[in-house]
Amino acid sequence: MERVHFQQEQMLQELKDLVEKNLFTLKETKDIVKKRTAFESALVRRVAKKADFLRYATYEMGLEQLRRKRVERLQIPRSPSTISDYALVRRQFHIFERALKRFKGDVGLWLQYIQVAKREGARTLVGRITARALQLHPNTPALYILAASHELTHLSPSSARALLQRGLRLNADSVDMWREYVRMELGFIESLRRRWGVLGINDKSHSDDAAAKDKALSSNLNGHDDVIPIDNDDEPALDEGDEARREIMQGAIVKSVISNAAQALPKIELFESFNEVLTQYPVPSDLRESLIQHLDAVLQDTLPDNPRTVKILCTRCLRPEMKGDELVEGIKRANETLLRAADSKNEQVLAVYADFVQEWSRALIDENLKLYLIASLERLAKREKTSPSLLSAHIRLLDHRVDGTALLTKARKYTSQVAGAAGLWLVRLETEARYGSQESVVQAWAEARRSVSGPNADVLSVWLWGLTSDTRTTEENVAIHKTLLKESMRTGLLFVHEELLITYVKMLYRERIEPKGGHSSDQATKRSEWDRVRHMDESYLTTGNVWREVFKLEDQVGDEATMRQIYERWRRKDVNAASLEWAKWLLRNGKGKEASSVVQGAGLGADWDTIIAAGTVSI
Repeated sequence: MERVHFQQEQMLQELKDLVEKNLFTLKETKDIVKKRTAFESALVRRVAKKADFLRYATYEMGLEQLRRKRVERLQIPRSPSTISDYALVRRQFHIFERALKRFKGDVGLWLQYIQVAKREGARTLVGRITARALQLHPNTPALYILAASHELTHLSPSSARALLQRGLRLNADSVDMWREYVRMELGFIESLRRRWGVLGINDKSHSDDAAAKDKALSSNLNGHDDVIPIDNDDEPALDEGDEARREIMQGAIVKSVISNAAQALPKIELFESFNEVLTQYPVPSDLRESLIQHLDAVLQDTLPDNPRTVKILCTRCLRPEMKGDELVEGIKRANETLLRAADSKNEQVLAVYADFVQEWSRALIDENLKLYLIASLERLAKREKTSPSLLSAHIRLLDHRVDGTALLTKARKYTSQVAGAAGLWLVRLETEARYGSQESVVQAWAEARRSVSGPNADVLSVWLWGLTSDTRTTEENVAIHKTLLKESMRTGLLFVHEELLITYVKMLYRERIEPKGGHSSDQATKRSEWDRVRHMDESYLTTGNVWREVFKLEDQVGDEATMRQIYERWRRKDVNAASLEWAKWLLRNGKGKEASSVVQGAGLGADWDTIIAAGTVSI
């Protein structure tokens, strides 16, 4: 308690000052001391929690806001600063510093501290915090972006550039960092252009003068072969600094960044982010066109066969500022270009075209233009009868444009043409739910589960589709889960079975439902959560991932005995993961010796040392 008493002593001067200024009453200061004592007592526990620090900091932020409002309301005249003017903010910073000593590995905590310091205008402190955070987390792009943004806000583009370049050396695979680097360089060009405009400097004037001088010299020498031109060494044709600045103004740095990024991270997501920045950032039109041409050239060289490359290049004729006839012509040209690309019969290209039509059909454009796009997609869908992307898009686009019966007929026809497509089945199920009967929905879902094929994620989306209803009773939800669990075991889809078990467990803990039937424990009138999940373990094929979820849920409501039994069940499926999580739980609950024994027994000493060093578990 000595540390708590020490903190209480530190409060005296600021509280006294607040009372003298009539900002707080004596009763209020006593309440403040009482609250702070409770917070400080929580922080000095052997196992302090991050939430305790955050609650304390939030309380201090509220106090500071209240103080400022009272200063404004009472119209206290300006005077030399006293301790109460900055003590509450200083205490917030102190709380975050103490929290970070215990939780150095929590990036979110560092970000919160930086945001608080920025809000309070502590520019120097923000720089120190970001420097410390980057030393501990050099592979976190968000920290570099935040630090660079801070430097730009305070008119230091060279520091921002250095930070982003350093971050890119360590995180060359981060799309966000490359995008922010391009945005920063565009901002630098725009600020330089505006500054030159204020100073009356034209970046083209020097080149125009040089061209005029060359032309005049050539005309004077024309027809006089005996005249020898003499170079004037004292008057250079063009200053190298001017030439360099002119290259910068023409986007040389941005072009270099785009080229380097394409070499370091040849992904379509990178080019899509660059395309978004270049088309939306406010720069002169000639510079934008130059940069977009360079981007397109690099894209064609890097990812010529990617379907999303086709969309970027084919929709280049569409610009955000287009309106009226210009927009109509732009959409028409883009549509025709994409249709020509769709002749390849590549499903990914067809999916790109379907996305294009759906995107513009949702936009605020003329209805006749929407009908033109829908008709184009319908003609293509009739030609490509086995394309799930086109068929799914067609059903979505016809919704609210034709009656429900006709839409159901078309959806059923399409799923019979391509029976294994998960995306198409999901559209069909949504249509059945909107326009069909309850019986037709149940039948369609059962047919979809039998027919669907493809990647695990797609198959899983169909199996889980009907579990999201909010209109069923609890008993109905339990019955559906049981039916699907048994069906998934019969079909041998173990990945589906595992995910269904996880959703089943979440429902049991959320609804506090007791499974019925099959076991002697059903005769009990009251059953604990552990009894419920034990029923699940005896009836279905549990896995390590299932027990991980049970362990996490039980940790919120269970006691040590129940947690220990769950750990024993989990250990049979995945000894390493179970031992580490159980050791963490023991350590959080003051059983460090047993935690060490569990880890050493599983042969995970090295992993445990890494976890402790990273600050994942507080000791």
